[in-house]
Amino acid sequence: MMLIVNTVLGPVSTGDLGFTLMHEHVVSTAAGLSQNYPEFLDSEFMAKAVERLTQIKKEGIDTIVDATTTDLGRDVTALAHLARLSGVNLITCTGWWLREPFFLAGASADQIAKIFVREIEVGIAGTNIKAGIIKGASENPGVTDWQAKVLRAIARAHRQTGLPIMLHSNSPGKVGKQQVAILKEEGVDLSRVKLDHSNDTTDLDYLKWLLEQGCYLGMDRYPGRGLSPLERNQTLKVLIDAGYADRLLPSHDWSLLRPMGDSPMGPPKPPEPEGRAANPHGCLYVKNEVFPSLREMGVAEEILDRLCVVGPRNFLAGVK
Repeated sequence: MMLIVNTVLGPVSTGDLGFTLMHEHVVSTAAGLSQNYPEFLDSEFMAKAVERLTQIKKEGIDTIVDATTTDLGRDVTALAHLARLSGVNLITCTGWWLREPFFLAGASADQIAKIFVREIEVGIAGTNIKAGIIKGASENPGVTDWQAKVLRAIARAHRQTGLPIMLHSNSPGKVGKQQVAILKEEGVDLSRVKLDHSNDTTDLDYLKWLLEQGCYLGMDRYPGRGLSPLERNQTLKVLIDAGYADRLLPSHDWSLLRPMGDSPMGPPKPPEPEGRAANPHGCLYVKNEVFPSLREMGVAEEILDRLCVVGPRNFLAGVK
């Protein structure tokens, strides 16, 4: 059991995480953008990020797991600055997203695992900021050779450090079954694994299969696309009624800020086809829209109080 988790400002007791969103993106850019191409970030870019984080902190969001890997523009120095000014606990990840970089094409799973372990035990990008979770990713049509190698590296880093694993997955394509199979081969305890974007499907047989393996489900595409928020809420309700409430982790996969979307240099580039206008709540959508809907469906207040507190805490701590 892990009683502390690494945040960008240092270790925090898992009992002090409070209301936690388990899959968001604080600032979505590209690796090295702020250092190399600051023209794409207006002078108020970071101030806007502080303002938005401070607001959601006032509304009861205590902790955010930032799912931005280095290939998605992870900047841990910026995250530490934002956490310090906003008061929100920010947990950063090690790992890799979907695409294979040419410079790692010849690397072995063990070599990649060493990189992940270094970012967990020593620090990221020459800092003492340590990752608190390990991320992998696969999409349709399934796990590529590169992604399988990364999954094996993730499994080996997990076994060495004990950190939990979050997986970007394609739920409509049931890609989680392939990801889980590889992690099983590597000896991973699946109660330390979270399959993200699980509410992109209403296939309850598939979702219950994942839960029966011991996995947590990231119900983290709100308001999402393809399925309506109502369909997502109905799926969540069925799984709550089936007794899985403490392994269902609602979140948004939302970007608080994006270059060219919050900059005067170009037109907005929204995180959803419908744009920010479709979700004026941002990272408060679960609190402001999902919970009231679940309440109307008959979900008990005690369960609502646990969804973004007990589940995240147990997952990060390794409580079974």
